[in-house]
Amino acid sequence: MTATGAEPALEVRGLCKRYGSITALDGVELSVASGELVGLLGPNGAGKSTLVKIACGLVRPSAGAASVCGAAAGSRAARASLGYLAELFRFPGWCTASEVLRLHQRLAGSAGGLAERDELLELVGLADSAGRQVDAMSKGMQQRLGIAQALIGSPRLLLLDEPTSALDPAGRHAVRALLEQLRTRGTAVLLNSHLLSEIELVCDRVVILSRGQVVAAGRPEELTRAGGVAVHTGDGIRRFPDAGREQAPAIVASLVAGGAEVYEVHVLRSTLEDVYLEAVSGSQEAPRQ
Repeated sequence: MTATGAEPALEVRGLCKRYGSITALDGVELSVASGELVGLLGPNGAGKSTLVKIACGLVRPSAGAASVCGAAAGSRAARASLGYLAELFRFPGWCTASEVLRLHQRLAGSAGGLAERDELLELVGLADSAGRQVDAMSKGMQQRLGIAQALIGSPRLLLLDEPTSALDPAGRHAVRALLEQLRTRGTAVLLNSHLLSEIELVCDRVVILSRGQVVAAGRPEELTRAGGVAVHTGDGIRRFPDAGREQAPAIVASLVAGGAEVYEVHVLRSTLEDVYLEAVSGSQEAPRQ
């Protein structure tokens, strides 16, 4: 349960999935609260796609359970509460943006009609492209149309699989801005991505999977750690590897008192990439049953 007592948008408890002798998931615990953006990281074969498929109801777990807004994953109520955008999706090129959404409204059983389509196209920045055919859209526009499709029916949980991997920097920025808008609407998002920089910029929490297990989880600022203080002086860069932010003023004062000219001060921290590589490499060394 969340701090407010509301049901989590997604809750996974003791989730296991085996394909014969292959263990894809091994006791995974995960929750996503309403309005929370959670990044799912891990190398290929870590179990990320299996976890998303179980949440969608496309795959049944071998053990444990997953629920969407309090309903068992795969049930009618759970499916009605989530939206999904696969990494490799393709809309008919001859359809317009509005026609794509109308088709998916019929598939989802949404009665939102034109008003819903217009609202979603406005939300993703395609209000002027309702009549444009998919084949005439850029990759970024198609990606935003895909997110609009996933939002049909106002789902409480959005599952996104690599939504920015094929986009240029401008396209990634547009998708990040959209995700931040969804947060303000109370929509929960589980974002599966290989782009650590994107995850670090937009997500409230990060979950790292490796070999079917959660090997690290927390807020990005909690997972990273202090890496010392670097001071740019007239004589070069002075490094203080054991110092933190609180010691920076005293370090500068001491250098200035000693006659040094100080130009810049940087409080260093490890990056999410550092955390990821350490967590994944550690798990790869452990034997897997």
